[in-house]
Amino acid sequence: MKVAGIQMVSATSLQANLDAARALLEAAAQAGAELAVLPEYFCLLGRRDTDKLALREPFAPVGATQPGPSDNAPIQQFLAKAARELGLWIVGGTIPLEAGDEGHVRNTSLAYSPAGVCVARYDKIHLFRFDNGSERFDEARTIERGDTPVLFDLPSRDGHTWRIGMSVCYDLRFPELYRSLVASGAQLLLVPSAFTYSTGLAHWEVLLRARAIESLAFVLAPAQGGVHENGRRTWGHTLLADPWGVVLQQKAEGEGLVVGDIDIARLTQCRAQLPALDHRVM
Repeated sequence: MKVAGIQMVSATSLQANLDAARALLEAAAQAGAELAVLPEYFCLLGRRDTDKLALREPFAPVGATQPGPSDNAPIQQFLAKAARELGLWIVGGTIPLEAGDEGHVRNTSLAYSPAGVCVARYDKIHLFRFDNGSERFDEARTIERGDTPVLFDLPSRDGHTWRIGMSVCYDLRFPELYRSLVASGAQLLLVPSAFTYSTGLAHWEVLLRARAIESLAFVLAPAQGGVHENGRRTWGHTLLADPWGVVLQQKAEGEGLVVGDIDIARLTQCRAQLPALDHRVM
């Protein structure tokens, strides 16, 4: 199956970000991808952490009797429409959904089928906090954490149904989440992210390769990558890794795509020659 990780340098305007995302999704479809994954915060990297509160939407999944998300859910409308018009499976990085109070949102990753139906919702579990004296981040100030690992099934054109585990950015530092996903059958792990430049420089690739190796699974990690309108610099380096930890494709900075093939035969081979998942005792 061909997959695409989309790298963006999201700005402070929702519409500008949606326009950029649409162009990149079209490029992914033209490249033959079946699944395209947008980065964390693809719809907005605001000037202040609180800017995302103005964009919070009610969860509005598309069902058999519901033609699409309502007008008060424009980002979800955008994702459903793009999936349907482009014939793509799309995972919408993260979008701000309503939380338990007006001062917080859920940082939510939504998966859509080519029919435009929302098939999975994952609310980011681990909330980033960082302070190195010059950079300070505390997502808990505006984000309400989730508490449930989520997977979905994707029947690919080659006849295999991929079991896909969802995660977001800072989750990457918590291997127990990925162990849980693999125990539930995950074969491809998604990590849409907006790593800071400093933490990405130090840890991004080694953490992603470690998750692939210990899980014996493919990892697709689309990222924010560049200097943003708000002055923030993100690490980028969107990548696709195989179950042996081999980096198959990577893009350093700037808007664009990482497109590559994942093969169930490769995953089966890796798990057969090194059956570490069968050797777990804890």
